[in-house]
Amino acid sequence: MSSKVAEMPADEAIYMAKVSEQAERYEEMVKYITRAADVRKSLAVEERNLLSVAYKNHIGARRASWRVLCSIEDKESGRSRTDRASLVKKYRMQVEDEIRGICNNVVELLGMLLSNVQGDDEDVEAVVFYRKMEGDYWRYFAEFAAGDEKDRAMGKAQGAYQQATEAADRLQPTNPIRLGLALNFSVFYYEIMGKNEEACTLAKQAFDEAVSELDDLSEESYKDATLIMQLLRDNLTLWTSDTAADAPVEQDGTAVEDA
Repeated sequence: MSSKVAEMPADEAIYMAKVSEQAERYEEMVKYITRAADVRKSLAVEERNLLSVAYKNHIGARRASWRVLCSIEDKESGRSRTDRASLVKKYRMQVEDEIRGICNNVVELLGMLLSNVQGDDEDVEAVVFYRKMEGDYWRYFAEFAAGDEKDRAMGKAQGAYQQATEAADRLQPTNPIRLGLALNFSVFYYEIMGKNEEACTLAKQAFDEAVSELDDLSEESYKDATLIMQLLRDNLTLWTSDTAADAPVEQDGTAVEDA
């Protein structure tokens, strides 16, 4: 973080995070919203959303690059072009190091934020939001990790998602944060753990519980809930189709979708 950003008041940092988002300069957005979090030690709803957008785009480009590099490496290996495959492998590992660094930074920041919202008067939505986000970034870590490192990332992701789920029981089934958690936790089961049945059960339960309470929602809340419910339904359709077993696993939110 530059000295200028490191000395910036929280209000200015939040404003610049919004400006950075509009300019689609997500690396700077990460720096600004991180500065605001460091100063305030907690984030309001809008600020939490800025945090999510900043880091998701920051890491998203690298996840996309990693998938492309894996594909190129496989093709070069398949053609017995070992020299080229070795070059691409080094490049892929460089991207993995970048993803690893981002994930570690996010998890550390979330730990600080969580320590300031938990307690007798804890903000339940904030707890669920941060634990879900923690699970997401351990999931991203597990996408490329191998061996003991992968096992550790999977365990951390599952633990964070489970803690978020326990806290989310205090939220309405139609709450978008609770629905988004169910969506991403089910994607974790399907993509990372390879537990298709658990993924479908979790997604279907969240969908069914929300459906039963839709009539009680305002128009705006209805739209927020049904948007995520549609993603749950899309994933369920994919996962339960006759061709699901033969379909390639997607980890970019295209075929398999997350929040």
